[in-house]
Amino acid sequence: MIGWGDVYKVVAAMAPLYFALGLGYGSVRWWKLFTPDQCDAVNRLVAYFSMPFFAFDFAARIDPFALSYRVLAADALAKLAVVLSLAAWAAAAASASTRRGAAAGGRKGKDRAVSWCITGFSLAALNNTLVVGVPLLDAMYGKWARDLIVQISVVQIILYFPALLLAFEARRAWGAGKPAAAEGAAEGDVEESGETAARSFWPLVRAVWMKVARNPNVYAGVLGVAWACVTNRWHIETPSIIEGSVLVMSKTGVGLAMFSMGLFMALQEKIVVCGAGPTLLGMALRFVAGPAATAAGAVALGLRGDVLRLAIIQAALPQSITTFVFAKEYALHADVLSTAVIFGTLASLPVLIVYYIVLGLVRC
Repeated sequence: MIGWGDVYKVVAAMAPLYFALGLGYGSVRWWKLFTPDQCDAVNRLVAYFSMPFFAFDFAARIDPFALSYRVLAADALAKLAVVLSLAAWAAAAASASTRRGAAAGGRKGKDRAVSWCITGFSLAALNNTLVVGVPLLDAMYGKWARDLIVQISVVQIILYFPALLLAFEARRAWGAGKPAAAEGAAEGDVEESGETAARSFWPLVRAVWMKVARNPNVYAGVLGVAWACVTNRWHIETPSIIEGSVLVMSKTGVGLAMFSMGLFMALQEKIVVCGAGPTLLGMALRFVAGPAATAAGAVALGLRGDVLRLAIIQAALPQSITTFVFAKEYALHADVLSTAVIFGTLASLPVLIVYYIVLGLVRC
């Protein structure tokens, strides 16, 4: 049974994060302390220094010989269910578009379906596990929950984000978003384009690998896991001078990340930039479809009790800002992801508390 004391612990753990977010927002929108160029400098500081140390710090604390494989498998199964559902919808939408129009119209319909599949996966499956998830789940369920959410976060960084990048690169190779070429193409040209994209799989993988290699959070997570393997296998203690240095940067990571989020919000013209329909769709995918898919996957793999509750709550965490960065870079529904990040982050605290209370009342 969840009491008011438990709810207060959660609010107390999350309030400092939203305080940092509010300071970031106010420093630009109200007090005019930062220019857009200075905001970009702060974002680079967070991306290349604070967050990598934060990711390394927590990844290095993982015990690689005591991983919760069923939790990770349940998370993977939920993401697979999301992918299959979106693929089925895309196939149906593309088929309907082909029946309604000519080859060019069918191509446009396929492009739209593929584009929304990528965006839908971002909205339903990729969340802010590290910055928001770690303090939230620690406050709700304790250290064991924090360890589990770190495992999920590291897997997301080194596996699912590269997979998302691969989807973006595949869409670019296919030629989506180039309507002028599509309108003048015959059916044979479309088929040839598909064959060309299929032949370019390894170049796509190479392009994704180069982008991943330039992402400091990815190699920070990999190095952290590698260091955890070494220290646990041979029982090596991290030298205090190194541990202290990493810890100092790690502690600044969360606060600076939320401050940077506030800067990002303040630089946008408005919170909701994509209209009511896409906003409602994004919130439904983030706070309903994602947790529902995770609940199904977790139950299918036999998770019960607080572990099941943790799996569901982590799926309802706010949207990962990395998904917006990718969407902006590839010019794909950046307005939808921007709204999901901003509005979702603001709405997530009451939503997550409701999940926490309701799941506490349900016998799992």
